[in-house]
Amino acid sequence: MAKMPTPNELLAATPAAFPKEGWMDTKPDFRPGSFCYPAKTEILQGLGFENAHDWAPDNEDWELPENWEQILFNSLQDALNKHRSLKVFMDCCVRCGACADKCHFFIGSNDPKNMPVLRAELLRSVYRKDFTTAGKLLGKFAGARKLDKDVIKEWFIYFYQCTECRRCSLFCPYGIDTAEITVIVRQMLLDLGLGIHWIMNSVNDCNRTGNHLGIQPHSMREIVEFLSDDIETITGIRIDPPWNEKGHEVIFITPSGDYFADPGIYTFMGYLMLFHEIGLDYTLSTYASEGGNFGSFVSFDVAKKLNAKMYHEAERLGSKWILGGECGHMWRVVNQYMATYNGPTPSKMETPVSPITGTVFKNAAATKMVHIAEFTSDLIRHNKLNLRPERNDEIITTWHDSCNPARGMGLLEEPRYILKNVCNNFVEMPEHTIREETFCCGSGSGLNAEEIMDQRLRGGFPRANALRYVHDKHGVNWMGCVCALDRAALPPLVDYWVPGVTVSGLHELVANALVMKGEIPRTMNLRQEDLANPDPDPADSEEA
Repeated sequence: MAKMPTPNELLAATPAAFPKEGWMDTKPDFRPGSFCYPAKTEILQGLGFENAHDWAPDNEDWELPENWEQILFNSLQDALNKHRSLKVFMDCCVRCGACADKCHFFIGSNDPKNMPVLRAELLRSVYRKDFTTAGKLLGKFAGARKLDKDVIKEWFIYFYQCTECRRCSLFCPYGIDTAEITVIVRQMLLDLGLGIHWIMNSVNDCNRTGNHLGIQPHSMREIVEFLSDDIETITGIRIDPPWNEKGHEVIFITPSGDYFADPGIYTFMGYLMLFHEIGLDYTLSTYASEGGNFGSFVSFDVAKKLNAKMYHEAERLGSKWILGGECGHMWRVVNQYMATYNGPTPSKMETPVSPITGTVFKNAAATKMVHIAEFTSDLIRHNKLNLRPERNDEIITTWHDSCNPARGMGLLEEPRYILKNVCNNFVEMPEHTIREETFCCGSGSGLNAEEIMDQRLRGGFPRANALRYVHDKHGVNWMGCVCALDRAALPPLVDYWVPGVTVSGLHELVANALVMKGEIPRTMNLRQEDLANPDPDPADSEEA
C-alpha cells in the first residue's frame, strides 16, 4: 500500500466542483487506488463462473468474451424476470435527489456518480435503451444510452464504490434499494468474468472450508485453545468449549473474523466467558464456522448457498435453534432473505427460548436464530449476570450502529442497553449519524481491500467526523459495534481520522464487566491491559 496523505491533504485533494461535461460523457478514471485487484481466474472457474479470464482494470482491453453484449442483455433480462423490485426501481425514480447527500462515498469524494441516484442511473440508462419504448425511440433524450465497453468499466468502478449500506434507501420517497441494484450489477459483471479478489477469494474460502478466512478445522480449534489460555490467565478459569457435538440445545455461529482477527478475538473471548458463566448448553461447529455471508456482495444465488450451511449443520447436530454472534451481513441475509433463499427451517428446529430466563424470542419464530445482543440484553433485564461496570471506568464509549443490524433488522436498543449496564460512561454521537441513519464504516460489501485505502478513508469520513465530534467534546476514547467487518475496517479508519479511540465489539466490554463464579480478582481487561479499577484482593480485606 502506498504512503497515505495526511487527513488535511486528503480533504484538500477532494474535487471542489463537478466535471463540466455531462455524466454520460465523463469516462471512468482508473488510477492506482481507485479500483480493487481482479479475482483470480482459477477461483472464478472453481465457483462455476463460465467466462473467467485474465484481465486487469487499468488495461485498455479487458479481454471480454466475444458475445459480451448478448451475455449482459440476457443477464439483465433474467434479473428483471426474477426480481420484480428491480423493474420497479428502474421505472419509479423521479431523480428528486433526496438520496444524493446521504451516501458516505459521495460526501467523501464529491464525485457525482457516487450519488445513489446517479449510480443507479448507470444501469437505468442501459435498461431504458433496451427495455423501454421511449428509450428505443428517443435515445439520449429519454435518458437512454447504448451499452459499450466504457459503460462496463464505469459499472465496475462505481458499483464497487457502493457498500450496500442502504442509507440512501432510508431517505428515498419510493424506497429504492440501491444495495439490491448493486448486487445485480455485480452479478452481471461476474457473468463477464469480472470480479474482485478480496470478495471472491473469501467466497471461495467459505465454499471450501466453511469460513471466509479459509481456516481449517484443526486450526480453528487451536486458535480457540489459545484464546482459552488467555481467559485462564485473566480469570483463573479454564474454558473448553464443545465442538461438533450432537444433542446440544443451541449451536453458536459467529463470523470467522472473531476467531482470528484483532480486535474480534476479544469479542469471541467474551462469548466463551458468557456461555461458561450461564452454563449454556451449546456447541461450536467447524463446518458452519462462518455467520457472515460474502455471497450477498456477489449474487443472490451465492448468498443462498452460503446461508444454507448454518441450517444444515443445525439439523445434523440436532440443535433446536441458532445463537448468532456479532455480525452485519449475516443478519441482513437471515432477516430479509433467508425464507426466500431456503424456505422453512428444518422441521425439528424450534422457536428460540432462553434456557436461562424462559423468554420466548417470537421475533425469531421463522428464522430460529437469535442475535447475541438480544440474548445478552435479556439476561441483564432478568438480573442473571453479576456485572461490575467500574472495571470499564477508564473507557468513555460511544456506539456505532452497524448498517445491516440497524437498518436490516432494527437492532437499536439492545446494544445500548447492554453498553449502559457494563460501562458507566456512554455518549451518543450526533443525531442523524446514528440508529437508522447511521453512517457506514466505508469498507462494507467486501471493500476492505488495502489497495483502495484512499476510497475507504473517504467513504469512512462521515462516520469519523461524528466520532471526532464526541471525542473532542466529551473525551470519547472507545467505540463499540456489532459487526465483524466493522471491527476489521474501523481501526485503521479511526487511527487515521480520530487517533486515540479504540474500536471493539460489544461482548468484549460485557466480559470485562462480568464477574464469574470462581474467578481470581481481575487486574487486567481482555487485552491484558491493566484495569484502572482492579478488583480488590480478598487477602487485603482479611488483613483489614
